[in-house]
Amino acid sequence: MSALPTTTNSRAWAVRLNRVVYWLSRHWLFSLSVLIGIWVGLPWLAPYFMEMGWTAAGKAIYLLYAVQCHQLPQRSFFLFGNDPMYSLTEIQVAWQNTNDPAILRQFTGDLSMGWKVAWSDRMVYMYTTILIWGALFWPFRRRLKPLPWWGLILLLFPMLIDGFTHMISDFTAGIGLGFRDSNTWLATLTNSAYPATFYTGDALGSSNSWMRLITGLLFSLGIVWASYPRIHSGITGKADQIEEKLQKVGLEA
Repeated sequence: MSALPTTTNSRAWAVRLNRVVYWLSRHWLFSLSVLIGIWVGLPWLAPYFMEMGWTAAGKAIYLLYAVQCHQLPQRSFFLFGNDPMYSLTEIQVAWQNTNDPAILRQFTGDLSMGWKVAWSDRMVYMYTTILIWGALFWPFRRRLKPLPWWGLILLLFPMLIDGFTHMISDFTAGIGLGFRDSNTWLATLTNSAYPATFYTGDALGSSNSWMRLITGLLFSLGIVWASYPRIHSGITGKADQIEEKLQKVGLEA
């Protein structure tokens, strides 16, 4: 590794830069978690802004996250309303009697129902739980080996199946009309052991809601387990190199 520059100004800037990189290397999980926290937190600010009457700010967040998520209201959380989620029928009564996803996704809420979080429950489960798995990773960072590629595929596969079957159901029969909306197949498999509300629709407590939660947890677990040990190993090595370089010139990191 090359020595620090010899000129006074260059040396000072190099020391500052190395110390910044060193700090980020030693606190990479905190720094990354802050960025992820902002990313997963902004969708929850949209309904708050709408409730406060700051509609321009709320709509800006909806627009920003529209490229990341379908934002279908019957598969999204609502804040400041009577219920945390609403059925497709309730959305159609409050908005428009349509199954067109391009129209449905435009519904952000109202004063009685509250306001929609800017991405769906699946996105909430997938990405918010990265913060949880990241926090659980830290105590085991020195002992946990990275998840191999085949393990990552196994953990991502349930999400792929759940999402793909929903897509097929929606495109072949229409929103609210497909086999993933009625889940008759699941009722048959379980001999209708659960209430009818468990099989139908997307509300909290339904089979679809549970599947999105479980597959979201597996997805984020796979991402964290596969990437965080590798990140930690690489960044820790970089921090050690910077610390050694600074010590050679009589400076502390």
